Amino acid sequence: MPDATSAAIDALAARHPEMRPFWEAAAEGRFVLATCTACGRPHWYPRSVCPLCGSTDIDWRAASGRGSIYSVSVARRADPPYALAYVTLAEGPTMMTNIVDCDLDALAIGQPVRVIFRPGPTGLPIPMFTPDRGADG
Repeated sequence: MPDATSAAIDALAARHPEMRPFWEAAAEGRFVLATCTACGRPHWYPRSVCPLCGSTDIDWRAASGRGSIYSVSVARRADPPYALAYVTLAEGPTMMTNIVDCDLDALAIGQPVRVIFRPGPTGLPIPMFTPDRGADG
């Protein structure tokens, strides 16, 4: 991992240590979810205590990176326009994200999407989603 990437992860982990495994995986292009080993359910937003059962036994597991649009709002007056959405992941949790690399007018509730990573303000890759054209067959 390049020094700048490590430094960015260290800076974020200083404020939110429970997120370090997520950012390390993202820097490698992998999408992972915090999963409670007590109840077996993944959750988003990652935290050190399972919001579903209260356990502190949290593990990071590979996620499919697939989901569907739960809700979407297109900011047409922004320059450039963008889509902010809630995506329900195949593993169950719902996360807020951006939908990118698509025709914003073609986005629809229930549409299959897949994760892609785009550089964020710190240089670390941020998970965003794009329509999953392969899911339609």
